[in-house]
Amino acid sequence: MTNVDRMSIVVMGVSGSGKSTVAAALAAALDGVYIDADDLHPAANVAKMAAGVPLTDEDRMPWLRLVGAALAQDHGGVVVVACSALRRSYRDALRNAASGVFFVHLDLDPAALSTRLAQRTDHFMPASLLASQLATLEPLEPDEEGIVIDAAAPLDPIVLEAVGAWRRSADVG
Repeated sequence: MTNVDRMSIVVMGVSGSGKSTVAAALAAALDGVYIDADDLHPAANVAKMAAGVPLTDEDRMPWLRLVGAALAQDHGGVVVVACSALRRSYRDALRNAASGVFFVHLDLDPAALSTRLAQRTDHFMPASLLASQLATLEPLEPDEEGIVIDAAAPLDPIVLEAVGAWRRSADVG
């Protein structure tokens, strides 16, 4: 693929894995645009999650279409989106909307995720939905362009590892 085909990065994982923090830092490191997919959720999805009710695929698909449209826009450079993208079918929907999406899967053990979620006070997603998200998560498959990174590492090494893997995959030097 040419570097023009590889201008989209999705930082994925369950709630509490650090998607927003890593995606914002990654976008800054690449002088790119940062988008938080949570900001694209319809109000009904946010209300459902805030009430502790897991989203269904029917809830997620319209939202994933919005995320895909954001990825497909010409941002004049790299776009980095923080998006759970838990299932292969969700990632396929994003890839169908925007060619050349590279995934950065932030992986963290459930105990550390629970601790992070318990400390978080500024998000609509309650810790009670973590088990549902972990049950939904389908790891990246060998044919999916991306990398799995230990989200327990400090932010700077995570960003450096993600940038290196993306550059190697995208052949952007």
